Amino acid sequence: MTHGQPAGSDADVARCPVDHVLPSSPSEQRPSDGKTGHAAAAPVRLLPPMSLNGLPRPSGRLPYFGDLFKFSLKSPVMDTVKMGRGLGPLFSRKILNRHVVVVANAELLGEICDEARYAKHLVPAVSMLRVGVGDGLFTAYDGEPNWQKAHNVLAPAFTQGAMRHYHDTMVELSTKFVQRWGTLADSGVAVDVTRDTTRLTLETIAVTGFGYSFSVLENEQEHPFVSAMMRTLRFARREAMHLPFTMGWFGRHAIAQQALDQQYLAREVDDVIARRLAEKDTSTDDLLGLMLNSVDPASGERLDDTNIRYQILTFLVAGHETTSGALSFALYFLAKNPEVFAKARMEVDAVWGSDPEVTPTYEQVAKLRYVRRVFDEALRLWPTAPGFARKSRVDQYLGGHPIKKNEWVIAVLPLIHRDPDVWENPEVFDPDRFLPENVRTRPAHAYKPWGIGDRACIGRQFAVHEALLVLGRIIQRFDLHDSFDYQLQLNEALTIKPIDFNLTLTRRV
Repeated sequence: MTHGQPAGSDADVARCPVDHVLPSSPSEQRPSDGKTGHAAAAPVRLLPPMSLNGLPRPSGRLPYFGDLFKFSLKSPVMDTVKMGRGLGPLFSRKILNRHVVVVANAELLGEICDEARYAKHLVPAVSMLRVGVGDGLFTAYDGEPNWQKAHNVLAPAFTQGAMRHYHDTMVELSTKFVQRWGTLADSGVAVDVTRDTTRLTLETIAVTGFGYSFSVLENEQEHPFVSAMMRTLRFARREAMHLPFTMGWFGRHAIAQQALDQQYLAREVDDVIARRLAEKDTSTDDLLGLMLNSVDPASGERLDDTNIRYQILTFLVAGHETTSGALSFALYFLAKNPEVFAKARMEVDAVWGSDPEVTPTYEQVAKLRYVRRVFDEALRLWPTAPGFARKSRVDQYLGGHPIKKNEWVIAVLPLIHRDPDVWENPEVFDPDRFLPENVRTRPAHAYKPWGIGDRACIGRQFAVHEALLVLGRIIQRFDLHDSFDYQLQLNEALTIKPIDFNLTLTRRV
């Protein structure tokens, strides 16, 4: 592949504050310090070094400000994707005094996924969330003991047996959802896709995971919990950029609101826990039951009360935000590609039947293989968790560029998932990319919407089952009409999803 030429270079791109001596040659590797529990870095093929003067970068970089004016606070992911085209597999971003090394192709992603060489790193926006969710599964630092303990305790909640247990509740809630959309279809009122799928996925994780209902499917007003949660995510992203106008006098109101939001979210979760304790329920049928009534089989220890709160908040945020976005993107592509929608409906009819009054069984959901390919392809183009960061365990080279120990890089998945060395015509929506024979021929790290390794999304199967069930029921009942010729725009917090995405529906004839 021929990449665009660098528009400039930086002498100090992405330097770690602590000075380390680089190996004398790209092939030299240093052993682990023994503190991480990982083996020493294995010898790897390293690309020939590029000029150490710097990395490809966007044109027009300014002194002090860097690339600041190439980004909108509302759309940093979309702007990075546009900026990254033509810059090559590795490039730099600079906002004020912060340099970031961006990984933009599958080959280099494979390198940073090597656990012997790189570890999980929390990007600044995620680190900011620790004020409210501490060492939850998503925000725990690599090696924090509560991560392993919570992972061990919660793993049984995502077994096949547990998923069968959740299925009936998912069916009940999805029935309320499609009934509401049916009422809107009959009245000719457009549906706000992202808003409504967000309500559904929040209610699903709350009821199945914690036995608590926000009653958002019956109420047109946004629940205060959702409002507080979204403000918290936006605040974390903005504060992490350290922009002058988000601090000081201009940020005083936002800081005060953030404190109020965190207090409110903590009170709501504590109330959920208190209700369960008052019931003296010792079952382990859901996430909350497991956390209250079981122990980590490795250590024999229970989760403490504070960590249980952190885990609930983590699941309420991550467990509904990503799924609602993925559902919305899938519906966007179904509405824009009538031939794909027609194939999906043929499959639903063949597997479930066309009668919407007959609800699908657990086994029938997994048989929607074409609908699953639609879902996977939507996540390829717009992964709702659009990136993750990795920290170097050793002094080494990446794509010929020196990376010091403890320096971090960020993988931008919408760019990696469009790598033309892997994906032919990458901007084209094509579910058949995920036919088994096509998946087998791709590099292992070409597609990573769920993260990697032990820190990958623990609730992946939950999210996929919920999404296929909901997509199948929508396809079974409604025709989708892109009456407004919607042009995709992203709502970017820590996850991404379509914004102002409305469809008109008609009942299937």
